[in-house]
Amino acid sequence: MFTDSGAIGLTIVLIVLIVFVLIILVKSVRIIPQARAGVVERLGKYQRTLLPGLTILIPFVDRLLPLLDLREQVVSFPPQPVITEDNLVVSIDTVVYFQVTDARAATYEIANYIQAVEQLTTTTLRNVVGGLNLEEALTSRDQINGQLRGVLDDATGRWGIRVSRVELKAIDPPHSIQDSMEKQMRAERDRRAAILTAEGTKQSQILTAEGQRQAAILAAEGDAKAAILRADGESQAIQKVFDAIHKGNPTQKLLAYQYLQTLPKLAQGNSNKLWIIPSEVGEALKGIGNVLGAQDRGDTDDSGYPVPAEDNSRP
Repeated sequence: MFTDSGAIGLTIVLIVLIVFVLIILVKSVRIIPQARAGVVERLGKYQRTLLPGLTILIPFVDRLLPLLDLREQVVSFPPQPVITEDNLVVSIDTVVYFQVTDARAATYEIANYIQAVEQLTTTTLRNVVGGLNLEEALTSRDQINGQLRGVLDDATGRWGIRVSRVELKAIDPPHSIQDSMEKQMRAERDRRAAILTAEGTKQSQILTAEGQRQAAILAAEGDAKAAILRADGESQAIQKVFDAIHKGNPTQKLLAYQYLQTLPKLAQGNSNKLWIIPSEVGEALKGIGNVLGAQDRGDTDDSGYPVPAEDNSRP
């Protein structure tokens, strides 16, 4: 009976020892994940910073604080009311991108670095935007972001935090100011549209006038060249006719006859209401009469052509 009790006691002792060993092993062996860091305190004092991987701690002596995330974090802060230089209250949303670079400083230099970044962002934002009017605040986001990042990075450096970017998500002016801005923008768009329309009309009229001028110039040049070509053609035709006439050595009778044949052509056409007989017609008829009279008398020249009688009517 005593033997059974001793065996049971020994078994319990062994179980307790095994559990104690397991607890020691669990507290001694720690695995730090990638992009994490752990701060180890030995008897309440900072001892070292654990990097990713397997590490051994002294049970009941070393204490591992909660792990810190070393990745870049994004924190969006609620809208903050900010008064501009022209005494208008605007609501500004901010987004801060930061990263823990020193686990020891982030643990011991600041109690809550996220809350500290939020408060510092708010105060810095009010200082920066307070020196700008509403229009400058709406159009100078890059400048505001740069100033916020510079101030935050300088202040949070001793906390083991690096601020990489600060962005303004939204800048919301009062509703009355929004209505006024919309009316102003609408009026500005209407003005620009009217200017563009006027410029288009002006350019269209200028181009039309230029086209008409060029067309008139080209038409005038065409008419001038056509007139020159017609005059050259008529000149060449007259010259050929003149050469042909002189080459053929026409007689007075033939010239008078051709002249009389040409006269009826002057009266051709429906628009001719009046036909004026030139004064040369009498001379032509008189020449023909003299030729015919010479034929009747038998007077001829050396070539055999009739010789007209002398005109004694003239002194």
